[in-house]
Amino acid sequence: MRVQALAIRIIRQFLRDKRTLALLFLAPLFVLSLMKLVFDGQSVSPALGVVDLPAAAVDRLEQLNADIIEYGNRESAEEAMRSGELDGLLQWNGAVPELLLEGSDPGVNKAVLLLLQNALQAGSPGMPPNVSYLHGGPDMASFDSFGPVLIGFFSFFFVFLLAGVSFLRERTSGTLERLLATPVRRSEIVVGYLAGFGLFTLLQASLIAWFSVDVLQLYMAGSIGYMLIINLLLSLTALTLGTLLSSFASTEFQIIQFIPIVIVPQAFFSGLFNLDAMHPWLQKLSYVMPLYYGADAMRGIMIRGEEWSSFQSNVYVLIGFSLLFALLNVLALGKHRSM
Repeated sequence: MRVQALAIRIIRQFLRDKRTLALLFLAPLFVLSLMKLVFDGQSVSPALGVVDLPAAAVDRLEQLNADIIEYGNRESAEEAMRSGELDGLLQWNGAVPELLLEGSDPGVNKAVLLLLQNALQAGSPGMPPNVSYLHGGPDMASFDSFGPVLIGFFSFFFVFLLAGVSFLRERTSGTLERLLATPVRRSEIVVGYLAGFGLFTLLQASLIAWFSVDVLQLYMAGSIGYMLIINLLLSLTALTLGTLLSSFASTEFQIIQFIPIVIVPQAFFSGLFNLDAMHPWLQKLSYVMPLYYGADAMRGIMIRGEEWSSFQSNVYVLIGFSLLFALLNVLALGKHRSM
């Protein structure tokens, strides 16, 4: 009877907690459905620019499902590659083909090289192509390509978790309630908490940047200062989002429940997976994911050595997300006390 009574109490406790039931039954279905959409999208062919290529060679490449774009001169083709429109540039120099790879993704590099190898084998065998790289090089590892995205993801994830749990403890311990009973404004409370947490966020961003470049020896073509700025802004966005969502949680377990809904989709749209392979309508969801902008800027800085003008729009978007979440934090405190 005692076992039965204990089991019934647990069952009733679960039935009263609608959010836990949703996490238990709906969250796995949501994540699996998202994975299905991400991995079962459309096929992606390498985008290859060609200059002065024989018509027969172009036909062979197109038969292999390559996305061929012809250019009148090499300068315009290289400009298109720098803007991210091309994965490779093929030009015939006498009897020897010259291939320039964009280079920032080793997986794409291998796909372009395999495509060209198959095209040459299908035609009359000739000299192997001279291969050069716009970014990176032949020794660039896959982790060098994914590393910038992982730096942003783990910074975002751990700051989100820390901020949510810490701010929740401020509420459950009564500290926030006592603050709200004073003449302190809601905006001052939010800014104060963000400043306090932000100090440790700055230290974390600096530590991750140093460890990634100096210890893990990740490929670094740009400025570590720019990398630190992006990582700090990502952490700040996670900080404001974590404190916001903690206002809708009653326990630390409920903070964890936000991870499948908030953090997991960020990973899918961060650049760890090829966004071009997703359905076009699904790709548009990346525009509301802060990690998408942070990871894009981090890859541009670390792999392509981009300067401020190339990634400044991502900076402004991350600042906008942080300000939006901070404002919503102020409004969310209104349910605890109206000022």
